[in-house]
Amino acid sequence: MTWLYAGLALLTVAAVIAVLYRPFGDYMAWVYTTGKDWRIERGFYRLIGVDSRSEQTWRSYVGSVLAVSAVGLLMVYGFQRLQQWLPYSLGLPAPSEHLSFNTAASFVGNTNWQSYSPELTLGYTVQLAGLAVQNFVSAAVGMAVAVALIRGFAYRHSGTIGNFWVDLTRGILRILLPLSVLGAVVLMIGGVIQNFNGFTEINTVAGAAQSIPGGPTASQEVIKLLGTNGGGFFNANSSHPFENPTAWTNLFEILLMLIIPFALPRVFGRIVGDNRQGYAILAVMGGLYTASFAILTALDTAGRGTAPELAGGAMEGKEQRFGIIGSTLFATTSTGTSTGAVNSMHDSYTALGGMMPMINMMLGEVTPGGVGSGVYAMLVLAIIAVFISGLLIGRTPEYLGKKIGPREIKLAALYILVMPTLVLTGTALSFAIPGIREDVENTSIWNPGIHGMSEVLYAFTSAANNNGSAFAGLTANTPWLNTALGLTILLGRFVPIVFVLALAGSLAAQGKVPATVGTLPTHRPLFVGLLAAVTVLVTALTFFPVLALGPLAEGLM
Repeated sequence: MTWLYAGLALLTVAAVIAVLYRPFGDYMAWVYTTGKDWRIERGFYRLIGVDSRSEQTWRSYVGSVLAVSAVGLLMVYGFQRLQQWLPYSLGLPAPSEHLSFNTAASFVGNTNWQSYSPELTLGYTVQLAGLAVQNFVSAAVGMAVAVALIRGFAYRHSGTIGNFWVDLTRGILRILLPLSVLGAVVLMIGGVIQNFNGFTEINTVAGAAQSIPGGPTASQEVIKLLGTNGGGFFNANSSHPFENPTAWTNLFEILLMLIIPFALPRVFGRIVGDNRQGYAILAVMGGLYTASFAILTALDTAGRGTAPELAGGAMEGKEQRFGIIGSTLFATTSTGTSTGAVNSMHDSYTALGGMMPMINMMLGEVTPGGVGSGVYAMLVLAIIAVFISGLLIGRTPEYLGKKIGPREIKLAALYILVMPTLVLTGTALSFAIPGIREDVENTSIWNPGIHGMSEVLYAFTSAANNNGSAFAGLTANTPWLNTALGLTILLGRFVPIVFVLALAGSLAAQGKVPATVGTLPTHRPLFVGLLAAVTVLVTALTFFPVLALGPLAEGLM
């Protein structure tokens, strides 16, 4: 019966995605290719002094991405440090300097890692004017970078890759904002709260006093999921009944996380002029997503021990209203899309079960990945796949008529190396430096031993991949972890973006190489299988030694 429920849940999600794939993907492709600006957009362009008809070189595009992100970082940091003087602060003090930096870096980097309890730390002004705004901006930045790389494949002998300010504006106004309004209404119908009530004091049945928080939750919940951000309005995130009240809102929230990442392969196919290429990318994303969900569900339904066997699986840390299937489907989605939202505590999964969300992130979050970041990561892996195939057949590799030469493969390789370098370096420093190690072991880790190692590894994996979820047993609100994770988030977000945009510029400058009998067709099952294998071998297996020290060792004990 468990597997029947799992199959039905997966089929429901797949059916909705299949229905929306073409119309929504085509709409998104139109948004980024149409020559017509809306009146409100023209007004914004005049305000910031941008000519929407002019395009940028990749270096100028990078500069614009970094500029808007730097301004966002300073604004979110400033809002937090001035919180006690802002309206709707709820009487809450300003967070510490290191926590403010971590939070600002996290929301600007589309990570939304939270080292704090939101309802007890941030007032409504900071939540709305600071965090919610960055949920829109950071998601739109990811989509803009993805479209710029797609243009690199589509353009011929071009020195430009588009206009960042146009891409950013259209992503927010034409895609994220309308869907957020609609999604927020649906969530409110489902019971998600939306108010400015502050804290309500009540007496419980047992006679004790309890403070119940309110807040504009539905409006932030929808963009946290739609933009694959993940930061919850409440500390319990999407396991909180005010954020995710019922089984059907749980399914709706899963769809919100998947709708844009799974539509972007269609955008890719439309812009490059070959929809079959989009289907190939979609097949790899969907296949890896399905495999991850099946493995995680099997591991947690087969939990060993008296309590799990009596409960029918590992139910610790999971909400009864969602059960194991609703929890593992949500966990697979949130860690496969760089969302980081949780409706169950990954720290309480079985040892090997908790490893699966970690592996989803270690794959580079391409199943289907974050908004924008998933498809551009998969395209980088596709470049590596065609390069490997070119070596096997002894000819210059090509992808969509573009030669993959030394410059392109170096940029792709550097992109791949950034994330594991950050993860392994951060984890190693946390245990290698004596003073820091003492702080991590005595303050941050509540589960000493192998599981504590897994918690720290998970934290740096989440930060470097801009995911934001955490093993709940780790206390991260310390000067070391706030600073180290904040820097990891920024480097894990923007260094790869620089390589992606440089790759886009290199591809756009090329002409088109005609296909020959030696050209590998990149829309057939052979390439789909090759790309899936490269994704697993090049990314996840990099982490096998450190996994053997953490979740694998714990699971095999």
